[in-house]
Amino acid sequence: MRRSTLHERLFRASRFLTVSGVIAAAAALAGCNTDFASVTSERALRPLSSELAADMQKKNMPKESPILVRIFKEESEFEVWKQDANGQFAHLKTYPICRWSGELGPKVKEGDRQAPEGFYAITPGQMNPNSNYYLAFNLGFPNAFDRANDRSGAFLMVHGDCSSSGCYAMTDEQIQEIYTLGRDAFLGGQKSFQVQAYPFHMTPANLAKHRNNPAMSFWKNIKEGNDHFMVSRAEPKVDVCEKHYVFDAEAPAGSFHGKEKCPAYTVKPALAAAVKQKGERDDADFEALVNKGVATVAVRTGTDGGMHPTFLAKLRPQDAMFDNDGHYRPVTPSSIPLPAYVNPPHAPTPEETTSAIASAEPKAKPAGMALAGTSKPVPTIHAVAKLKPEAKPETAKPEQAVAQVAAPVAAPAAVPPPTRAAAPTAAPGKPTPFDSTSPPTTSGTMTGAAPVVSSSSFESRWGSMH
Repeated sequence: MRRSTLHERLFRASRFLTVSGVIAAAAALAGCNTDFASVTSERALRPLSSELAADMQKKNMPKESPILVRIFKEESEFEVWKQDANGQFAHLKTYPICRWSGELGPKVKEGDRQAPEGFYAITPGQMNPNSNYYLAFNLGFPNAFDRANDRSGAFLMVHGDCSSSGCYAMTDEQIQEIYTLGRDAFLGGQKSFQVQAYPFHMTPANLAKHRNNPAMSFWKNIKEGNDHFMVSRAEPKVDVCEKHYVFDAEAPAGSFHGKEKCPAYTVKPALAAAVKQKGERDDADFEALVNKGVATVAVRTGTDGGMHPTFLAKLRPQDAMFDNDGHYRPVTPSSIPLPAYVNPPHAPTPEETTSAIASAEPKAKPAGMALAGTSKPVPTIHAVAKLKPEAKPETAKPEQAVAQVAAPVAAPAAVPPPTRAAAPTAAPGKPTPFDSTSPPTTSGTMTGAAPVVSSSSFESRWGSMH
């Protein structure tokens, strides 16, 4: 029995490496251009670090159990979740993202430098052990949703080397661990692992400050998938119909096709009830924040993407001392080594900063709907009937010079808060991600392609996606 198991594992390993090498040649043709080498790299075969292996053992996570990835652009965080021995996904590790490009919002067309947002499935064939960016895997853009919405682009990756043109770039040390976790999950029998890419943690506080963004209708849709995962701790089943995502749907008498009308479907009553309960709580918190006057933030920042502040502190310490809302925050540079050459985000000029702040201020009071029992209107999001974010051509401005990093920069001595151009601020307090939810205690049914929603829901306020 032991010999048979070993043979099976060796066969799966050889099959994984063969299949993952196939895509590498094609990947060199577009996107982040992860170059192909004829021989599988030694780094693709390395075992997991002893530190991470010990952490997995402590959390009761088998080495070859399935994984799931969650990406948050604004916070520049890359989370890996892994199934524990009880069969539920639990948080394993958060990696600071070294570089992503574009603005908040989904990728729309080739050349817009946008890193994708949405739900993507990663198979062994999408793993590239021979990338010139150390190691890489292809996100699979465009997926069924992207194709249904006529979005273009190809070979958008998660890779090393800390330079991005529509990709999520990690450090070489980070991608080594992430790639190995994916490889081991495939060897354990996982056919694909899910990547959930979000603009930010999908909290009411974040949604409130970004409520003027034209991508809000899309974000509202992918928040449904976030909620399904957070209440169930299971990978949500993802389908696409009528140009939007549908999660954990069971359609006994039909199938899902991207642009076509959704078939009649149901969601398991306990799961539907828990998701509905979470959505209602989030709606109430969102409305309270809006009525409190939480400031909106710029739709376009001019920075061309982002970098986790602990990495930015190695390159531009002064810039790293402010959070996304313009608040002062001293940051200690990361101990994770950066590659020799790094492409940091573009630092906006004073003119761009002024323009970005102005774009966050509404030119006229938007139409709204009154909350039940009040006469105070809740602002609605304009331009969400059809999602058409402004594209940022790759040739709009020349690529900025890369910064050479010879060695990690020591943390600066105590420095008084520097002055900087004013930026819009949100309400005091740090948003709390929804990382825990009580188990479902009520039952209900979510049926049909267009379920009935309350007048205070995200759907009724922000309209349909198409």
